[in-house]
Amino acid sequence: MKLDIKDKTGSDVGQMEVRDDVFCVPENKDLVHQVFVSQLANKRQGTAKTKNRSEVSGGGAKPRPQKHSGQSRQGSIRSPLWIGGGRAFGPSPRSYRKKIPKNMRRLAILSLISDKVRNGDFVLIDGVDDLPGRTKAAVGLLGGLKVSGSALIVTDEAKAETVRAFHNVKKVQTTHAQVLNALDLVNKNKLIMTVDAVKRVESLWGGVYRGSSQPELIELKAESITEETHSDQADTNVPEPKDISLGDLELSSRTLNCLAGAGMVNVGDILEKSKSELLEIRNFGEKSYSELQEKLEGHGFLSGGAGTQSGKLANGADVEEDR
Repeated sequence: MKLDIKDKTGSDVGQMEVRDDVFCVPENKDLVHQVFVSQLANKRQGTAKTKNRSEVSGGGAKPRPQKHSGQSRQGSIRSPLWIGGGRAFGPSPRSYRKKIPKNMRRLAILSLISDKVRNGDFVLIDGVDDLPGRTKAAVGLLGGLKVSGSALIVTDEAKAETVRAFHNVKKVQTTHAQVLNALDLVNKNKLIMTVDAVKRVESLWGGVYRGSSQPELIELKAESITEETHSDQADTNVPEPKDISLGDLELSSRTLNCLAGAGMVNVGDILEKSKSELLEIRNFGEKSYSELQEKLEGHGFLSGGAGTQSGKLANGADVEEDR
């Protein structure tokens, strides 16, 4: 894949060959949402604290007699019913942190970058390194690129002059490739990357996505295939299992996370496992197995679907009975 390179005035000055496994990754909304929520949760301090009735000041004596006072019965001025009393069910310090595997975080970033490339919200620029640290120069650069609204500018490394130039520009944020994250990519409409930043991203995360970079290759057009020609066309319509990532099966987040945690990244890894081996995966139960089997049959990798593939999973039940 080639991307156009622009200069400070917005003119095309050439093209750059980029990796498909970085800039042509299929969209994965469920994965992006999971990473996005985890980043928001990790930003929370979790320091909110209120005092309960055992922590507020006040005597333990009964404030008034139990009877014949004409008022309600009360046992302590530290009760939540009293002004200045303890708080019932108030917050206490806790951690909101959510752990996400690093490959899932990286894949979410690649999915967002690829999505901006497909939607025309990506700009590849050359010549930001020598930009003077003045707001006027930054505004002129954005005007030349015809960028309005929010934008994220990514360089190969932290540059003080670039940060200073865009610091006072509204809705514009600067960062470098090493700390690029899904939260910043979602919050900004435009993504502007330097040529060196693209090379840096490819060196950092190239090879993370090992599925097909062209989603149309894995779409099964079963409605256009008749029963007579079904078996003849199965080999040409269904790609190799190793070329299809688990994200393309549209599995639930729970099932996808369980398989990813076990080191499985494509359909080929699944077909090599028997039912008993899959059920040994942590948090992967019968419900997840049924969902996985249904998705594989729908994509033609098990008996009962188009393009049957032979593997341990296909006869996993028979293997269990023989044992």
